[in-house]
This record gives sequence, structure tokens and C-alpha cells, in this order.
Amino acid sequence: MTAPPFGGRALVVFGGDTALPWLRMLKPGFRHCFVLVERAGGWVVVNPLSHQTELAWLERREAGDLANAYRRHGFRVVPYAVIAAPPTAAPWRPYTCVEAVKRVLGIHHRWVWTPWALYRHIRGARTQKNTY
Repeated sequence: MTAPPFGGRALVVFGGDTALPWLRMLKPGFRHCFVLVERAGGWVVVNPLSHQTELAWLERREAGDLANAYRRHGFRVVPYAVIAAPPTAAPWRPYTCVEAVKRVLGIHHRWVWTPWALYRHIRGARTQKNTY
């Protein structure tokens, strides 16, 4: 069975470690983000780095167990539901970890451009309507 192109559960992961000096101006703990999307049989990990986007596959695990494993390693994890983006072009932004994660999640908000802003946005959306 093929998973639908949109919808499903996601875990958005935020971290603070960086080797890049210019990222140290960002809020500590929110200098990088990546996303895990649940698909039939497991999770697709999309980790957009400055030099390359890493893709990985994790075999079936419970979302809570997976989130707790990342938390034990010092990451902040927020559950989110992937939505279908509006059928218009996303606002233009440089390719960053935030833009990559927004595209995976279906978010087109223009002013979400740092990991901290993404965290605040998805926390607000989750409390309003986007929980699972």
C-alpha cells in the first residue's frame, strides 16, 4: 500500500549544536531543525544540513518512544500533523533547515524563518487544531 502524499504524523526535532559560527546568533537550543514523517512501516527522516540533505529510514516505532529517544540526546521534539499546503507557490526564501521542514509539513507562513519561529508556530498550531 502506498502512503498518501499528504497527511500523517510528523515529529519536528530542534537542536542547538552547531559548528557554523553564523548560526550561533540564533536562539540557543534552536539553531537547527529536522523532521521525521511517518509512513507505512516506519519513519522518513529529512535532515537538511548546510552542505547536504540527509534522508534516512527508521523501522516502525511508536511516536512517543522515538520522541523520547531524541529528547534523551538533548533535542526538543514537537509532534505535528502534515497538512496539504495551499495550491500556490510557497513564499520565496533561501534554502535553510526551516524552509525544508516547512515544505515537508505544508507550512507557507512567510514570517517563519528561524527554528525558534518555527517552534513557536507549530506549538501554537498544535494547541489550536493540529494535534494527534
